[in-house]
Amino acid sequence: MARVSIMIPTQRRPDGLSVAVASVLGQQGVDVAGLELIVVDNDQTDSARASVEAAAVCAPFPVIYVHEPKAGVANARNAGMARAGGDFIAFLDDDEEAPAGWLAALLATQARFEADAVFGPVRARAPDRIIEHRDYLERFFSRLGPAEEGVIDHYYGCGDSLLRRAALPDPLSPFAVERNQIGGEDDMLFGQMQAAGARFAWSPEAWVWEDPVPSRLSLDYTIARAFAYGQGPSAHCAAASPPDHKGIARWMAVGLAQAAVFGTVAAAKWLVRARDRADWLDRAARGLGKTFWWGPFKIQFYGRTA
Repeated sequence: MARVSIMIPTQRRPDGLSVAVASVLGQQGVDVAGLELIVVDNDQTDSARASVEAAAVCAPFPVIYVHEPKAGVANARNAGMARAGGDFIAFLDDDEEAPAGWLAALLATQARFEADAVFGPVRARAPDRIIEHRDYLERFFSRLGPAEEGVIDHYYGCGDSLLRRAALPDPLSPFAVERNQIGGEDDMLFGQMQAAGARFAWSPEAWVWEDPVPSRLSLDYTIARAFAYGQGPSAHCAAASPPDHKGIARWMAVGLAQAAVFGTVAAAKWLVRARDRADWLDRAARGLGKTFWWGPFKIQFYGRTA
């Protein structure tokens, strides 16, 4: 049985997938006898099968193709979990590239702190053609964290993470399918783990590159995504059992204040074409999301295969 299963969910990103797979197969400092790579193709047709099977021919450890035609990021991750045999699951997105020491760094941090989940930095890089708002866009798609390795009291997203399978509430299907269309299935999982006493750690040496797809490198996408991120705290209170109505009211009030203050600053900075104007618009959108978080305002980012 594999000690570590590395999982890459993908959907019609052949170039990014090729880079991600090659980076996983080039990992150093780990025992390849205990590794396997799981690629989950979340397309209606098995569009990634040929490239994955070609990569498997000369791979130093097993490369397993999983086809999950049911749309949704949670469906894809759960399909990979059902097939994976590792005691640990490492996640890499199909627009990320892992340096050769990435997995070794995650495992070292896990062992050092006996962590149930380990997270690492993400360094986004935009192509040279992106000039306007370049700094903001690269920050938006990046993940920053502490300079030092250690235990942390919060969690990050699933991309560039290592999970201890025994700490999951459900080792085979831990991701909430109700989040297939809107995302946040990883936040729900890590929130459940945290409530159960899981230990999280940060590994600054386990960083990866991220190359956002061109269609996402625009304010149309990032501001909508910022609004959706802002919905998280209010939606989390609403999803509690029983619902945390005081928490919902508190976050909606905070969001309204943020939208008013940050929106005013953003408008002023836009008038003078300040370089950081997109950052303030992002903050205002996150505040607005806290206030308008329910059904009609949900934005679907995932769950399409056609």
